[in-house]
Amino acid sequence: MDRASYLLGRQVEYPASHDPDLLHAVARSGNRDALGIPAALFHGVDAWHAREAGFLTARGLPVTGVLKIVYPADSPFLVESKSLKLYLNSLNMTPLGETPGEGIARFARLVREELSRALQAPVETCFFAESPRDPLPFDFGDDYPSLEAQDEAPLATFSDYRETPSLLLDDTRAGGDFRACSHLLRSNCKITGQPDWGSIYIRLKAPLLPSPLSLLRYIVSLRAENHFHEEVCEMIYKRLWDAFSPSALAVTCLYTRRGGIDICPSRASAPELLPPLLSNPRMLSRKTFRQ
Repeated sequence: MDRASYLLGRQVEYPASHDPDLLHAVARSGNRDALGIPAALFHGVDAWHAREAGFLTARGLPVTGVLKIVYPADSPFLVESKSLKLYLNSLNMTPLGETPGEGIARFARLVREELSRALQAPVETCFFAESPRDPLPFDFGDDYPSLEAQDEAPLATFSDYRETPSLLLDDTRAGGDFRACSHLLRSNCKITGQPDWGSIYIRLKAPLLPSPLSLLRYIVSLRAENHFHEEVCEMIYKRLWDAFSPSALAVTCLYTRRGGIDICPSRASAPELLPPLLSNPRMLSRKTFRQ
């Protein structure tokens, strides 16, 4: 797909009726080829939470909730975010069942089938009309300490805002099983240049590890990069893989909402390292502070 065909950054009218042709698929291969990412480098999923999903019953009653969408990272395409937003909005006034329960089943099935066709990959969906449990569980606990909460972070100097992989090796330490998070993840939309904010969770098991400050400096260096959310996650994974040759690696990026949708890609060296709640379409997990 050439850049002119993207809906992102273009002023378009909101659809008045169901229109699956709004869905635009974006090839994953372009960025992966540029970074030298082989197909077998990781396992992964992309989890999307559409928090403004809805439709009508046959009697005109609105039904609203959260639609969770999960599809594999080995799909040839990802879905352009604005096209998904417009597509889901095209269902807002669509009658889909005599009862809310019947409509929910039809809505989830319709999105699953049409998105699977657009992405040429199996997509899983689940519609939540109410929170299944409060408080919701979370994949990442206190064993993922915040990098910016380290004592040296507030007094350190940060000057790199374009991706600088060499920062990872500025200060290294003996290996082990390292876990950390940062809520300072920021990059820019590849098409519009608008900022994308998120939190990142990293597990790295290797003979040599980056210091918390050097890892934080690297994350901050993404601040002026222009990439899709999934590309940022894969780029970070690739840089850590190349720098430290880990025996275990997992990178998950939980981005904040835009247009009612948050995008949460996760990549790992083994399937069991993927976050189980995020990867499960039938489970909702706790939002981060800014989601």
